[in-house]
Amino acid sequence: MAVILKSPTEIAQMREAGRIVAETYDVLAPHIQAGVTTAALDKIAEEYIRQRGAIPKYIGHGKETDRFGRVTHPGFPATICVAVNEVICHGIPGQRRLKDGDIIGIDIGLVYQGWVGDACRTFAVGEINADSQRLVATAQRCLELGIAQAYAGNRLGDIGAAIQTYAEAQGFSTVRELAGHGVGHELWEDPSVLHYGRAGTGMKIVPGMVFTIEPMINAGAASITLLPDQWTIRTKDGSRSAQFEHTLAITADGPELLTVL
Repeated sequence: MAVILKSPTEIAQMREAGRIVAETYDVLAPHIQAGVTTAALDKIAEEYIRQRGAIPKYIGHGKETDRFGRVTHPGFPATICVAVNEVICHGIPGQRRLKDGDIIGIDIGLVYQGWVGDACRTFAVGEINADSQRLVATAQRCLELGIAQAYAGNRLGDIGAAIQTYAEAQGFSTVRELAGHGVGHELWEDPSVLHYGRAGTGMKIVPGMVFTIEPMINAGAASITLLPDQWTIRTKDGSRSAQFEHTLAITADGPELLTVL
């Protein structure tokens, strides 16, 4: 698949999808507290997204069948992905109740008028300890540093190098098996945007590209484990993980964040 460049008009349309994603976080934020279930958060998000005339993108996403019609990989069953503590990404909402001191990553994907909006934020539940505060702050800073390299004329390796260098300098690691990606009419398009690498390498960044940067930063080692539900990915060593993500458009004047108000 080749990179599909977007026109200014198309980017403006994607901006509307991204705005709804950002609004959904504002709706969810007051409810992210001890005692709430992740399923309750999922319901709140789905109701708001549909109220705004958008469609949750993740429901049913990723379903695969063999030539006999048998399911070989289940479709994702919810509106949001939740990642509590040691979960890195793609956690399925359920009856788990959040506790004071938890951290939770919430990934939201939706479609509005044919265009995808995609972002992730990590939230503190009540008071979190100093180590978790530093992890969350580092993950957020990694995203900021990656965005700062997303200028036309740079290369994708510049993004990954900035993220990896900062994360490792703080004593953390960056997940390597999962990456940012192009966004458009589809959730996952080219290019793939790694969160590690060497500066000056990789595909050249040009105006019209739209992609996510979404570093997943682990407090311990970078190794991951896939759980039996075939979706939830957690740290292999049980350490905590934090993630932040924006969808951004490359313009001649620099990166424009689309998943903001």
